[in-house]
Amino acid sequence: MSTAVLERSGPTVRSTERAPRRTRYLSTGILLLGALYCLLPVAWVVIAATKGPGDLFTTFSFWPSFNGGFGYNVSHLFEFRDGIFWKWAGNSLLYAGAGSLLSVAISVTAGYALAKYRFRGRETLFRCILAGVLVPQITLAVPQYLLMSKLGLVNSYWSVLLPSIVSPYCIYLSRIYAAAVVSDDMLEAGRIDGAGEYRLAWSIGMPPMIPGMVTIFLLQFVAIWNNFLLPYIMISDDRHFPMTVGLFSMLNQGASQPALYSLVIMGAFLSVLPLIALFLFLQRYWRIDLVSGAVKG
Repeated sequence: MSTAVLERSGPTVRSTERAPRRTRYLSTGILLLGALYCLLPVAWVVIAATKGPGDLFTTFSFWPSFNGGFGYNVSHLFEFRDGIFWKWAGNSLLYAGAGSLLSVAISVTAGYALAKYRFRGRETLFRCILAGVLVPQITLAVPQYLLMSKLGLVNSYWSVLLPSIVSPYCIYLSRIYAAAVVSDDMLEAGRIDGAGEYRLAWSIGMPPMIPGMVTIFLLQFVAIWNNFLLPYIMISDDRHFPMTVGLFSMLNQGASQPALYSLVIMGAFLSVLPLIALFLFLQRYWRIDLVSGAVKG
């Protein structure tokens, strides 16, 4: 009798084992397709950066060139218009670096206040911020241009920096993170000991939020570094262009000067390197946070 039961239950056990295995294979296949979709353009840019103007359109797209095209592209890109590429790179660093730091300061302060203080209109204000998250940035470009024009800031660094420092999504993220990691009991104990609110925010509220600050900084840095529409609308002087708009202007000139196409590709390749370096440098803060959380647990 027991043998018969085992024989009947055998196929059922095998079928239940096959189901999770199929699910794993399916999810792995979807992830591989997503990774291929994201990495294939990057691979093409890396390979195309090795090709000079003569090889770019005459050789197989995913086969690198060993005819010195990489060195040719780098040298001619740096020499283009007396090295204006370095000016564009410095502008991108200014917009992304300063804009991200200011955005972190505003977002963390606002998120901490929304999470840890009770005041009239708090929930209404937070709902307005959530509504701002849902508004596409492209719809704000023209109103921002008109506002900057009224202030006389168009075609200046401020016209790109000021709209970049306030991010509804980062404020929302800061509030959620502050509510999760900043202890109300610690704040109350500090108030009992006579600490002021600024001292509490600096000594108790900010240290646990450092991983959240790093996340916000990275998100904003990448968003501002890759931003094209805002500086394209705000700036007409190419000395104030970031790399995105500067390379686009070179691409437009490629219709009459095809040799510029390979320089644009090299510029796109070089523009990705700072983002990769920044991510590799900042990821240690997430590791530290995970380890500290495991120790506390």
